[in-house]
Order: sequence, then structure tokens, then C-alpha cells
Amino acid sequence: MNSLPAITGWLWLKQGAGLFRKQPAALTTLLFANILVSIGISAVPLLGPMVAVVLIPSFSMAFMKACLMIENGERVSPAVLLTGFRKPVVLDLCKVGLIYLGVSLLMALVTRFAVDPGFWEQVARQGREGGQPQVAGSDVLAMFAIFGLDVAALMALCFAAPLTYWQKMGPGKAVFYSFFAVVRSARVFIVLLLAWFAIFFGICMVVTLLLGTSNITRVVIMWLIFLFILLLQCAMYAGYRQIFGKPADGGAGKVSLDK
Repeated sequence: MNSLPAITGWLWLKQGAGLFRKQPAALTTLLFANILVSIGISAVPLLGPMVAVVLIPSFSMAFMKACLMIENGERVSPAVLLTGFRKPVVLDLCKVGLIYLGVSLLMALVTRFAVDPGFWEQVARQGREGGQPQVAGSDVLAMFAIFGLDVAALMALCFAAPLTYWQKMGPGKAVFYSFFAVVRSARVFIVLLLAWFAIFFGICMVVTLLLGTSNITRVVIMWLIFLFILLLQCAMYAGYRQIFGKPADGGAGKVSLDK
């Protein structure tokens, strides 16, 4: 895991966009299938939401595998959705998912003690009645800090699933290597996330200026959110490939990511 220049984050984003342009319909279908299945699981009372979090690594492997197939010039089929659910790897991916669940519960606990419960009541009231919510500045700062910690935690775990799947690492070892790969390349990930957010925010601003604050604008922005989620997933594959190498089950690539 050699040290990478910060500009690499921008290159990952460009490479991810290149992968997405090859098969946008297939990747979009894959995203919606993941979302629908996750919503269905989360709808189960009590355990559903926790099970959905545990299955995040299995769902994420569908995108990683799809990006590998696109790089190799193969067509992405709906069967890719089952990539992370096949035995025996599904058990190890679920163990990684338990780590995701532990981090999620820890962040929920931090939020519970760091943010006044009245903050959420004010935000909900503002959503119903409009106007400016009366919230403490400390709560706003706490929410930004917690959001930053959430993003950092997700980034630190982003390579754990592919390391478990492709490198046959145990869950603990995969999380260890993922964490330190991200820490060593922290400036790369910062550039990646800043560029990703800046482009998203800029496009949303242009859409709002052109269409105003109409229902059509909300629909367009919702589609942009889905599009940029896919773009980030593809960029994560580009990052994994550069740091850990192209997965062994690849074959001869037809789409070059080195340009």
C-alpha cells in the first residue's frame, strides 16, 4: 500500500465515471434492486433494520463485482445481485456486517448523548410548518461532527467486503487492512469526497436555478442522488483496484482504468 498523491482521489472519481458510462442502465437497475431489497428487510419489525445493516457488505459486493465485469468488457446481469450472498463467503461478509452494526449502534449512542432531543423536534416542526427552526448552535455543530465521523467510519470500512471476498481474508483482518489503507490514503479520500460533493452540489444548484423549487426539481435531485451514489461506488472500486490490485477472477481487461 504505497503512499498516493492527493490528486488520486480525483482520478478515482473520473475512473468511476468512466465505468458508469459503460453500462449506466445495468448499474442503475442494480442500485434500485439493492434499495428495494433493503427496504423490504428493514420493514420487518424489530430485527429488520439491524439485519439490513449486517447485509451491507453483501450488497456492496454486487457493485464491486459489477465494476469488475464492466472493466473486463462483460455484460452485467441481475445475477450479480447475489454475489455477496453465496456460500461460503456470505458468512464472512455477515461477520463484517456485524462490525458495521456495532459502528452504527455506537454512532447512534454518540448522537443520543451529543445532541439535545429537542433538536429533532424543532427540525420536524420546521418540516411541517416551515420557517426557521430554533436550534442551538452547539447541536448543529455536533450534528456536523457526527456526520463527519459517520462518513469517516464508512470510508474506513469500505474495502473490508472486497478484501473478504477476493483476498479471502478473515473479517477482522479485512477490517484491519481496510482501515489502515484508508488512513494511509486519507488525503486521497478527502479529495475524492470533496470533489464528489462539489460536483453534486454544483449540479443541484444549476437544476434549482433552471427549474425553481418545484416538484420536478425534487424528482431531478432525487435522481441525481442515486446517480452520485453509483458514481461513488464505482470510484471505490477504482480505489480498491489501485491499492490492492485487480481481483484475480478478472481475466484480460477491455476497459483501461490507467488512462
